[in-house]
Amino acid sequence: MMTTDHGDLTGSTVRLVPMSLDHSDRLLPHALEPEIWQFMPYGNVTTLDHLRATMNDLLTRQLRGTDLCYTVWHLSEDQPIGLTRYIAIDRANFSVEIGGTWYGAPYRRSRVNTESKFLLLSNAFEGFGCQRVQIQSDVRNERSQRAIERLGAMREGVMRKNKRMPDGFERSSVMYSIVDDDWPSVKQKLTALLGNS
Repeated sequence: MMTTDHGDLTGSTVRLVPMSLDHSDRLLPHALEPEIWQFMPYGNVTTLDHLRATMNDLLTRQLRGTDLCYTVWHLSEDQPIGLTRYIAIDRANFSVEIGGTWYGAPYRRSRVNTESKFLLLSNAFEGFGCQRVQIQSDVRNERSQRAIERLGAMREGVMRKNKRMPDGFERSSVMYSIVDDDWPSVKQKLTALLGNS
């Protein structure tokens, strides 16, 4: 299934490239937005050192085999605009989660997220042979939940108090999934949304 050795995933708007600390300087202007971190378990990124520390933690997880990290690169602008990754990699059960996704403000609620998720889902089901991909969202983050539902993911329920946030808040998360049986119809829907049919 998945290894820490991964390559680019390329669409027409974005390319997902293996995340590197070398991307941090150019990512910083997009990362300095408190709205990004409001529902994330990393704290509010306010400096380059904090961003690099966060990215270094993600790369450490990648080395442990639990995560696979990507920088989202905007093709026409030739710049990094956010991060996304596979997390909770469960090779024994052919399952993975997509999470830790964020983009700079100009790229939210745009084609960028739809195409990024399409690339990750296609790679999970058709490249890695997953039978399940899950996505979760802070129960307070209704915008994120609408975006996940727009992808065609099924809401499974709420995991109560499953994460402690940096400020001590006990977060509950809404869990969504797409399974291999769903993938053909979800792929068709996303292809139509992206105008790739």
